[in-house]
Amino acid sequence: MNELVTGEAVALELRPAKLPSRALAVLLDLVVAMVAYIVVSIAVVLSTASLDEAAQTALSIATFLLVLVGGPIAVETLSHGRSLGKLAFGLRVVRDDGGPIRFRHALVRGAIGVVEILLTFGVIACIASLVSSRGRRLGDVFAGTLVVRERIPAGRAAFVPPPPPWLAGRFASLDLSAVPDGLWLAVRQYLTRMGQLDPQVSLGMAQRLAADLATRTGASVPKDLPAAAFLAAVVHERQSREVRQAFGPGGFAPPVAGPGAPAAYQPPASAAARSPQDPGRPDQPQDWARQPQAPVVPSAEPARNEPPADRSATGFAPPA
Repeated sequence: MNELVTGEAVALELRPAKLPSRALAVLLDLVVAMVAYIVVSIAVVLSTASLDEAAQTALSIATFLLVLVGGPIAVETLSHGRSLGKLAFGLRVVRDDGGPIRFRHALVRGAIGVVEILLTFGVIACIASLVSSRGRRLGDVFAGTLVVRERIPAGRAAFVPPPPPWLAGRFASLDLSAVPDGLWLAVRQYLTRMGQLDPQVSLGMAQRLAADLATRTGASVPKDLPAAAFLAAVVHERQSREVRQAFGPGGFAPPVAGPGAPAAYQPPASAAARSPQDPGRPDQPQDWARQPQAPVVPSAEPARNEPPADRSATGFAPPA
């Protein structure tokens, strides 16, 4: 299976990780965890040498749970599914719908991982991954998660439709630093496939993504703006910032028109202020991205200062 399909029938360009890469990532995580456990255990033994045997046993159990169980859970929660081993092999833990995991997902994966990885030396995890069509172990099944490959070929990226021109620069003041990569990925995949969805499904998914994005940015979705247009405008703003960061404040400078080139057409102010609910702008999110611009047709009425055809340029009419 090369793609992850959400409940709304949206295919995400995420490929489930195979067993060899997952095993190597887990092995690297275990090596790091065991080194940390040995160092902490030595420090605990040296600092508690004066205690009795029962207290030392209790501290040893607490150290085991804290380092080998609580450590991976904390790392996956804080890194949104990227442990050291997964980061090295380009893997990441995500939810079944492609979103970033939270503490409850990492807690279930870590608790079940003690049995299927630590106590059985990974035998149960390997068998479960081989049986599963998406390579999930028992911790992933109970937590509702999936390990996917983050490094995909750049050629697989689909075209994201640009927002309407009248939304350019409207969200320039938004703080996008708190938006996770998983949400950006979900928004991008929705925008590239919204034309393939049922209109009701597309509208509902756009509203949920827009609400989640508005929560992360601390702003509210404008009531006069369709949810899909809001998503496209915010994604366009992020891409514009990345371009300015990579190429400087000026970005790409457009070519300068010559003296004889016609000036670009500027829409009137009344058209720019028209609300999205106006019949001139369709509400369907798949329509605004594909609406062609109407050509400017010159008026057939002659200008007032232009002389009639039967009169010379000087204004003098010869006698009949």
